[in-house]
Formats: sequence, C-alpha cells, structure tokens
Amino acid sequence: MTEPNTLLILPRLRIQNANAISGNLTWGFPAMTAFVGMSHALERKCAAAGLKVSFPAIGVVCHHHEAQVTQGGYQRSFHLTRNPVDKTGKTAAIVEEGRIHLELSLILEVDLQDERLSGKAEQAAFAQQVADLIATLRVAGGTVQPAMPGQREHHPWLINVDEDVDIRKKQLRRLTRQLLPGFALVLRSDLLQQHLEVKQQQDPDADLLDAWLDLSRLNHECRQVEDSVEWIIRRDHPGWLVPIPVGFAALSELYDAGQVEAARDQTTPFRFVEGLYSIGQWLSPHRFERFNDFLWYVDNRLDTGTYRLNNDYSLNQQDKEF
Repeated sequence: MTEPNTLLILPRLRIQNANAISGNLTWGFPAMTAFVGMSHALERKCAAAGLKVSFPAIGVVCHHHEAQVTQGGYQRSFHLTRNPVDKTGKTAAIVEEGRIHLELSLILEVDLQDERLSGKAEQAAFAQQVADLIATLRVAGGTVQPAMPGQREHHPWLINVDEDVDIRKKQLRRLTRQLLPGFALVLRSDLLQQHLEVKQQQDPDADLLDAWLDLSRLNHECRQVEDSVEWIIRRDHPGWLVPIPVGFAALSELYDAGQVEAARDQTTPFRFVEGLYSIGQWLSPHRFERFNDFLWYVDNRLDTGTYRLNNDYSLNQQDKEF
C-alpha cells in the first residue's frame, strides 16, 4: 500500500456499547472489519449527501476502553440486558451480547475524486460534514456520543500529506503527538510465522493453529532458582500481542443471487465462509514512521475465496531493516 495523499482525522469519538465480541474465538475490542464496514457505509452516506469521495483505508487509535463485564476471579461475564416480554407475555430469552465503551480517534484515508477543496475553510467544512455523517452511523455497533459537559470538544481536520519526505515526517510526528496517549492495532502475521518456525523445531507436527494459540495465551512456566521454584510468564516476543480476526475464507462455491434459501439478501451472490485469524499488536502512535503503518485496507483475493484485511506495519519494518 502506498502512502496516502489525504487523511481525515476524527479525534476523540465517544462510542457507547460497541461490540466487544470480535469473533467466535476473540473478545475485548471490535474487529477491524467492523470499522472498515463503517467506512463503506460512510461512503454511501457521503454519496447521498452529494460528496463524491471514498475511504480506501482506516486506522483506529484507542484512548480509553471500558468493557461492560463483571469479574470474579479469573472469569469475566458480560453485563446483559433484560429484554421486554414477548407477544405471549412470557419472559423473552436473553441474548448474550458483549458491549464496550470506547474513546477512539479514527484516521481515514480520503480519495477526494472530483472534490476540490482549495482553502482551509473548505477543508474544515468538509471534515465537519463527514464527522456529522459519522454521528448518524453505528461505529462497530456502538453509538457516537457528544462530548461530556465541561469537556473540550474536538474538531476533525484534514491532512494533505506532502510529497517532500522531510515535511511528511514532520506531519507524521505532529499527528502522532496529537493522538497520544493511545494505542493503535497493527497486524503482526510475521511474528506468527516466526513463532511457527520455533514451535516446529520443538515439535515437527506443530501447525499455525498451535503457534496462534501459544501466542494468544499467558504461558506460565516454573524455573528452578537455587533451592526454590519460581513461576514466570513466558514471553516469546516483546510487545502487547493479541489474537485478532482479519476476515473470512470461503467454505463453498459462490452461489448466484437467490439460489440459497433464507439468505438475508436475495439480490447478492452468496457464499459460506469461516473466520480468518492472525496476531495483532497494540502500539503507541509515536512508534510509527509512516502514515500507512496504522492503516488497514481491504485485500481480497477472489481467486482463492479470501476476503480479508491487511496492514503494512510489518512490511515497513522489514523494509527499514534492509
């Protein structure tokens, strides 16, 4: 992915009751697919408002999170709502839903297409118009809330990324300082592959699932220290690593629209899929050296039936080493 030309910064959005269940194996923060889906919905909203723009990539910086859970020992339980009675007057079934309150900054790559924003006033008006449209959408299933009384109201702004390398670095440093304190999620599939190689040296039959599970948990090990035993948490890689869903893989052929009964949309081709998982890492924005380090984008491969997202942080790190 090349460096973006224009970025739209939507700072310090308060999101209430976002979806904390990112996949059937992971929870704790919404999946990046939810934010990319929101950007697609935003494109349609902009088109309806007469703005011919697209958002090829999106980055998310989390400043605060509050999972709606009750903790007892090592276990956590989601706070569930009591639903109204059904049409027969009986108590409705409880549907388990994971919710989380978030404070986020969204960084959207903007393709202005036919839009011409010549001055700062036009850029500010455009940024505010898009921010107003986002307030009407669900962000990862959550509702955008206004600023709390007495708190500073943050306004969106556009960044025209300069072609000069030195100026671009200054723009990036200024942006990352404005996003502090916070953490952004990046893709670290390279660490997953490295860990697989280590696991296969210990067990030739180990596969990617074994490596993924090993990186996804806290591995407690005991070590002999003189006459006593010390329990430690084994950390094979530095950093805040987490298991994340990154998309879907096909389980069936692509069926024509209307061919599968009871499909939600009878006008769109249909395919059965399963989730794809990888390893992500939470990083402070001040560690980024390129704008596309924290941007996620669609990287579908229709020939193999893969519908997934990608992020170039690990590729940029490899380029830096060489």
